[in-house]
Amino acid sequence: MSRAKRGMPLHIKILISLVLGFVAGLICQQMVNNPEAAQGSKDAIGFFNDNLAKPAGSIFLNMIFMIVIPLLFSALVLGVTEIGDAKKVGKVGLYSLALTVVLSSIAVGIGLIGVNTIKPGAGIPEVKREQLMQQYASKNKAETEKRLAQAKEGKTVADTIVDIVPKNPIDAIVKDNILAFMFFALVFGLALGSIEQERAQPVKRFLDGIFHVSLRVIDFAMKLAPIGVFGLTFSAGLVLGLDAIQALGLYVALVLVALAIHMFGVYSLALRFIAGRNPITFFRQVKQVIFTAFATSSSNATLPTALKVADEEVGLPRDVSSFVLTVGATANQNGTALFEGITILFLAQLFGVPLTIADQLGIMGLAILAGVGTAGVPGGAWPVIAIILTKYNIPAAGIGLVLGIDRILDMSRTVLNVVGDVTIAACVSKLSGEKKSLEEAATG
Repeated sequence: MSRAKRGMPLHIKILISLVLGFVAGLICQQMVNNPEAAQGSKDAIGFFNDNLAKPAGSIFLNMIFMIVIPLLFSALVLGVTEIGDAKKVGKVGLYSLALTVVLSSIAVGIGLIGVNTIKPGAGIPEVKREQLMQQYASKNKAETEKRLAQAKEGKTVADTIVDIVPKNPIDAIVKDNILAFMFFALVFGLALGSIEQERAQPVKRFLDGIFHVSLRVIDFAMKLAPIGVFGLTFSAGLVLGLDAIQALGLYVALVLVALAIHMFGVYSLALRFIAGRNPITFFRQVKQVIFTAFATSSSNATLPTALKVADEEVGLPRDVSSFVLTVGATANQNGTALFEGITILFLAQLFGVPLTIADQLGIMGLAILAGVGTAGVPGGAWPVIAIILTKYNIPAAGIGLVLGIDRILDMSRTVLNVVGDVTIAACVSKLSGEKKSLEEAATG
């Protein structure tokens, strides 16, 4: 009885919608391109696309957009506040912060190099790409050309640095200056983490409430995801046909390979040369963490298992592991940062939106910051991706093309996130000289 009530999991519904949307779009594309097809059928397909499919996708995306600022602000401030407390634990906090930034930067760098090398979204014929841009673009051509002209003019280094510090955070939101807004949240979080606990606690509780309310609104939006994804992928299938499926296959393969390189390459090097541990032994010790993260797709849900494994299997001192893993569940999202960088550049290639080196470095910086401000729950990356896409004039509706296949990618990047937390804890334990106490060794 309980199984009947529970019904089909949401991610399965979204995947089915993605497949059905593409198949329906492919069939309709053949009808539209067939000169023998009745004009009435072609008109009906156009009416369905313009008045049903595209509006359904837009409503779904608007539900995400309307809550993205409160979610991003509360998540980033709360995550940075935990890091702000690092000064209270001395070397442990400083080493944790440094390793988080370094490993996140390497992760995003791997993603950007992979996208620019493989170019998964660049194989679409130019004619179809222009049609796709017309289908999805939320801004008119004149505005796009204006932005490209501004990009060519460029800014001085001094102007770029000044623009990062907002004079008015609300104005930064209105003008889609997401980097300036995130800088404001970063400073706000550091300041909140540095004041007396009794003064900071009410603000933290308020922001925690906003954070959880925002997550619930995202839950509401995801209820519409099967319908929205069908509409978005129908429109893409109508324009791109089989080219879209090939591009998505390359995109998925690239994400999985990049995640594997970071986990078994970068983490192994950190474990060997910083933590002084055998990577093979370490990965065997954390296998329970890997399975739990893969099954739940949530860093927060995996935290209890990670704490237990770090103590009993890896043998880390509890004061180090409890701090690093608790903060890392929110503030260290290597896999998410890597995934966000790849996804944004993939969609830019798919829609033919040119990005300069400065643009890509900006995306890299935003992805690193977003790794701190992304909710450690299934699908927590999408609101951040949507707002970064908007900043670079990439149609945010494009996320519908990859949302249906996100479940396996979400499971995989969560593994990287959580294993990264334990890796950092092992490195910090070595760097700070902290060892498991005799009492811990006896009880653990």
